[in-house]
Amino acid sequence: MLESLSNKLQKVLRDLRGQGRVSERHLEETTREIRNALLDADVHHKVAKDFVGRIQQRSLGQEVMDSLTPTQQVVKIVRDELVELLGGNQAELQFDKQPPTVFLMVGLQGSGKTTTSAKLSYWLSKNNHTPLLLSVDVYRPAAVEQLRVLCADNSLGYFDAAGNADPVGRSEQGLRHARNGGYDVVVIDTAGRLHIDDEMMVELERIRKAVPPAEILLVADAMTGQDAVRSAKEFHERLGLTGVILTKMDGDARGGAALSIKSVTGQAIKFVGTGEKVDALEPFHPDRVAGRILGMGDVLSLIEKAEQAVDEEKALELAEKIQKDEFTLDDFRDQLRQLRKMGPLDQILGMFPNMGPLRGLNKVRVDEKELIHIEAIIDSMTPQERSHHHILNGSRRKRIARGSGRPVHEINRLLKQYVEARKMMKSLSRGIMPRMMRGMRFPG
Repeated sequence: MLESLSNKLQKVLRDLRGQGRVSERHLEETTREIRNALLDADVHHKVAKDFVGRIQQRSLGQEVMDSLTPTQQVVKIVRDELVELLGGNQAELQFDKQPPTVFLMVGLQGSGKTTTSAKLSYWLSKNNHTPLLLSVDVYRPAAVEQLRVLCADNSLGYFDAAGNADPVGRSEQGLRHARNGGYDVVVIDTAGRLHIDDEMMVELERIRKAVPPAEILLVADAMTGQDAVRSAKEFHERLGLTGVILTKMDGDARGGAALSIKSVTGQAIKFVGTGEKVDALEPFHPDRVAGRILGMGDVLSLIEKAEQAVDEEKALELAEKIQKDEFTLDDFRDQLRQLRKMGPLDQILGMFPNMGPLRGLNKVRVDEKELIHIEAIIDSMTPQERSHHHILNGSRRKRIARGSGRPVHEINRLLKQYVEARKMMKSLSRGIMPRMMRGMRFPG
């Protein structure tokens, strides 16, 4: 996510940290590089210009120039301004006092609106809500069927308005069903078009009037950059958006849409799609995303994901084993399984700070197939071998290779990775891991 922009900004700030003092010349060079990085990331030109202008103005102040650590002060200013550019505080969903609350999902065709409607309903169902999904896309039968299948596969409430070809009538019918069925949220997936036209907007305005929504959420494809920003602006002018959901953020290396939408439209990003699965939707936290972009990590999101996937008793047992240097290959395999529950490993590693013993970890690319091979290799070992990796001589490694169906060089590579992981975990056990464990709030 935003990898290209992240790499460029991190380089600019590393170069800045190498300076003892901050002169106006250094500052001009730094802000010029930041501006170029933003423009290369397809950020709106006015947004980029205003952003670097604010950094220059604040950085030339007396507080920075007289500071004992001026470069760190400038880095903090860049981070603070980036948080504001991304929206400032997290923008949460708004709910009506009297349920059911209506969420109207709008967007262009191909933006991922139907899938995102299901993802949002899934997120709501995991956060103490009972959502009902319905489609008012009477022009594309495949969209209705897609939504029905997604609901069936993920045990989500679905309303079938078969026989009613009027989008407004379907919306009213669904709202009545939700009210009678005890649902507290109605998510309405509306029809999209290849481009914004007056007919589509009139239809959406009629639906908005018939079933007043608490949220009108634009679903926009992050990878379309400034096209997503332009469509957000047009939708907002006609409908009055309350927020944006950016899809395909996991594939957006540049970040132009994410960094421009709030400034151009005044509407905050509320969620981002980070994958194809129904659980791949995350609330958008500007401060956490800014931390990831600048290589400062996102430990809070990491903790939240760990809370959902990690068993408390096993986590405490593992911490004790690491402290005592008793981390075995069995533990190594179990940890890989736990990590896979947390989501794609590339995303998990991207949440670690790019500094100290963790430098470079957030740039590692992981082939998920390799993890399956690693499990097969460890499963082919005897309990003694998994507990005492030192006894794995040449003949034992050949036997494990035959048992797992993997070549010997993969067994050698795994053992090297395991030894390195032991060293890293031992180092982390004295720093970030205890803080993470203290910050975790296990259920129950």
